[in-house]
Amino acid sequence: MKSYVGLPIVILSVIGLFVGCASSPDKFSATYVSPLKYKTYDCEQITMEMEHISNRTVALHQSLKQKAENDAVQMTIGMVLFWPALFFLEGGDGPEAIEYSNLKGEYEALHDCAIKHKCDIAALPKSPDEIIKEKAEEEKELRRQAEDRIDEV
Repeated sequence: MKSYVGLPIVILSVIGLFVGCASSPDKFSATYVSPLKYKTYDCEQITMEMEHISNRTVALHQSLKQKAENDAVQMTIGMVLFWPALFFLEGGDGPEAIEYSNLKGEYEALHDCAIKHKCDIAALPKSPDEIIKEKAEEEKELRRQAEDRIDEV
């Protein structure tokens, strides 16, 4: 007869993997927000609100990304070195993730409203996704430059 003593440990580890870890913010979709919320805004107000929402969304993205990376490191260490540590993962997505999804929806609603008001689309601030993508490319370029400097030495 086979012994399945390690089975509960494996099951708990797998559950912890899915429940305990914070998700990458890239996986969050926008929550629907009706553009009617902004129907009385003029183009200047829309632009100002888009700028504010975009800045907050980018800041939340960085925070959520850091949490997800920290959880991934803790998970790796826990799996390799000390599996009981997995029970102490902070994990979960929490209220920041909900706010992030809501803000993405707010930005989309404002963009729809700007189009309906025939605002100058070129004058609108960059979307949070564009800013996040640019920052990721800048970080990648900085890492590449640092690696090139190390290789030169």
